[in-house]
Parts: sequence; C-alpha cells; structure tokens
Amino acid sequence: MYEPIRTKSVHAMADPGDFPHRSREEELDIQLAAHLAALLAVTDELRALAPAADLDDAAEQLASEVARLRGGLTPVRSAVVTAIHEPHLTALHQRAHALAGRALVVAASRADTAAAILAARRMDAHAGAARLVGAH
Repeated sequence: MYEPIRTKSVHAMADPGDFPHRSREEELDIQLAAHLAALLAVTDELRALAPAADLDDAAEQLASEVARLRGGLTPVRSAVVTAIHEPHLTALHQRAHALAGRALVVAASRADTAAAILAARRMDAHAGAARLVGAH
C-alpha cells in the first residue's frame, strides 16, 4: 500500500567523517584569538582618537598574542580616524573592558597565563580610563 522510502531520513545521524572535528583546546584558542583580536580593534580605535604610549604598548602585546594563538598569522590592524568626543571614548573603554573580560574567562578556561594576565591588565586599564573620561 505504501511506497518504500528511497532516501535517507533527515533524522539519521550524520557520518562522523562528514565534517571536521576540533578539540576543546583548539576551540578555546579560536575563541581567545577572536576576543583578543576584537580588543585589538577597539584599542586601535582608541589609539586613533586619543594617542597614548600605554595603548601603543597594549596594541603590540595584543597583536603578538593573537599571532601566537593563530599560529603566527599577523592580525589585521585598524586605521580608524574619527572626531574625538567624550561619550564615544567612554563607550569604547567600556567595550574594551567587556572584551578583555571575555578574553580573561576563555584564557582562564584554557589555562593560558600570559593571555589571562594581559586581559586582566587591559580590564584594569580600561576601567580606570572609562572613569577618567567620564569624569571630565
């Protein structure tokens, strides 16, 4: 009465060889590199708006960490130039603080001490800078 099903069911399990697998460590490396690269982009934007030696140093440290996590591939750098106004700077410092926090969580999860220390230092620096910019 019924015609037999001639195609595979959409509910059948996929063949494990059909897609690439990454280890937990590889996934955490990818996440950490992404968070640090996003933090680097915000840092570059802050450097363009309000140049400072500590931001230059932080950008270089972030770039080297991202390169290390990506197997030596240098991260793309931002060359943003916009008008300076205080609320924008405060928002950038807040965003950088949040990104550094995310990087810290992933770095702690993968037991990457160097990245965790860098992320914690960036959190402290951006928290302090956000208070200073917001107070003016």
